[in-house]
Amino acid sequence: MDVDAHRRAIRATGGRVGRGLTDMTRRLRVGLSAHLASWGTTYRSAGVSRYVQNLIPPLSREPSVDLIAFVGGDATPPDDTADLDTATIIRTTLPTHRPFVRIAWEQALSGAACAAYGVELYHGPAYALPIAGRRPMVVTVHDLSFERHPAMFNRGNRLYLRLMTRLAARKARRIIAVSEFTRDELRATLGVPPDRVDVVHNGIDTRFRPGARDEVEAFRTAKSLPDRFVLYLGTLEPRKNLVTLVRAFARGRSEWPEGTALVLAGGPGWQYQAILAEIDRLGLRDRVIMPGYVNLDEQPLWYSAAAAFAYPSRYEGFGLPPLEAMACGTPVVCANESSLPEVVGDAAIQVAPTDEVGMARAIGSILRDDDLRRRLSEAGRDRAARFSWTAAAAATARVYERAFEAKR
Repeated sequence: MDVDAHRRAIRATGGRVGRGLTDMTRRLRVGLSAHLASWGTTYRSAGVSRYVQNLIPPLSREPSVDLIAFVGGDATPPDDTADLDTATIIRTTLPTHRPFVRIAWEQALSGAACAAYGVELYHGPAYALPIAGRRPMVVTVHDLSFERHPAMFNRGNRLYLRLMTRLAARKARRIIAVSEFTRDELRATLGVPPDRVDVVHNGIDTRFRPGARDEVEAFRTAKSLPDRFVLYLGTLEPRKNLVTLVRAFARGRSEWPEGTALVLAGGPGWQYQAILAEIDRLGLRDRVIMPGYVNLDEQPLWYSAAAAFAYPSRYEGFGLPPLEAMACGTPVVCANESSLPEVVGDAAIQVAPTDEVGMARAIGSILRDDDLRRRLSEAGRDRAARFSWTAAAAATARVYERAFEAKR
């Protein structure tokens, strides 16, 4: 991949040029690596992709930021200028949805891209930075699950994340952690001084709100869902601790309201077969519904239709699904470890992730007690309202200013 050719390509295929390149007001020109953003409805639009694409619109409205977002050749940002606001979107011709191509762009070509557009500070939103880059840099670290639970990653992905996160932690002038928990993990695991880390909580997409009753019931009918079900929504993988949730369901179902089902919604992840094996071992195939990946537009309806949301994950850097469920008014039971207590506060029932008996009792109390369900629903909505992408963008802009002014 020739650097000069790539420079010509990004100029030729650059997206809309908004306020960022025309306004004479002095603002810091920030290059955001947005290659992980897809703006689609497939599994690729989850996780870090949502972090990036939700951050761009409010970040571009920050008065101190002149945002240049570099996106991949297959990304399809919406044409609606209100959605992306005034960000300058630069599209490469390269297929950076492929990991090796994305890494190559980041390490070999990002410097030319940043120079072509006068970028003063570079933000890597997911663990990695260009090793040879000389301009001030900021990196976001979402969690250190690849350090704490290495067996849950394939070898190549684990080694890449370990190497790049360590290099980026040394290279960055400032590090953004998405929770206090992740900041503590950076100190304990990588020895990063806490005063180099800024905590910026994630926000919640405004589409997550209680669904209208008629719409929810129509959705329930269309999906052939039972009147009462317990929902999990997320990737089906070992660290989400779904085997324990299945066992809790097996323990509690005889005491829960008749006909209660368990819905495990999400795409299959690393080693998900263990979940299927446990469902079969316990003879629960007829009571566990597995709809597969749920696109973003449908997720609020799944949350709104559920009687309770269960999230027994052993390890989270932040944990958006419990907050999204709360925003939809659904009572939440979650694990009492990692970042989850920090995120849900007192608005959810917290249970040790190994305690399948306690989990069954907690879910059962929500299913049987109308007053408890109503209190948790109200508390959850209030809690979720504290988290917004506008606030996250404002805090991120302050990190940029600190990084640019810092001396190395």
